[in-house]
Amino acid sequence: MTQVTRETIETEAGPARVTWHRAGTPRLVLAVSHGAGGGVEARDLQALAEVLPGHDVAVALVEQPWRVAGKKVAPAPKTLDAGWRGVWPALVAPGLPVIAGGRSAGARVACRTATELGAHAVLALGFPLHPPGRPERSRAGELLGAGAPTLVVQGGNDPFGRPEEFPDGGYELLEVPYADHGFAVPKRAPVTQEQALETVTAGVVRWAGSLM
Repeated sequence: MTQVTRETIETEAGPARVTWHRAGTPRLVLAVSHGAGGGVEARDLQALAEVLPGHDVAVALVEQPWRVAGKKVAPAPKTLDAGWRGVWPALVAPGLPVIAGGRSAGARVACRTATELGAHAVLALGFPLHPPGRPERSRAGELLGAGAPTLVVQGGNDPFGRPEEFPDGGYELLEVPYADHGFAVPKRAPVTQEQALETVTAGVVRWAGSLM
């Protein structure tokens, strides 16, 4: 049975919160943060927290200080990075390799700071390759500069970057067919919402296993 605990951590950007999902004897920690438009209640983050502890991966859901403070708008990238850096000591405290991860804006943070913090690997969920309708404003440099084994999990219909828009690079890309930026699939799609989330969790379980 998964053990869930929470801790509040002071950072330069204010108090952050980490919700741990542990079970058995983990061999890795997956630390994942949310995007600019939501929190750790996102469907993919919750699915990973439910599934991965059963595969020897502890999951730490990280809430950035602006969310903990109840604010509606995410701060500048440098403030997000400061919040992430502030929780890192707690993430490595168990003495296990840590996968730095996040969805959307959280994925950008993980990529930008991975080398500096010594992340074992990077998980980018719904990486926002560009703003919707603005492919010329590419953020590919952040992804390509992660400096650690990286898995991108991307919806097939993500307006922030469809899988075919991603450049070649030293990372793995997993497509979630028919899914949007939040991995929601239309009711008319030939896959269910549950199947879409299973694609996410099964892909991350397989990839994490290759890192152990």
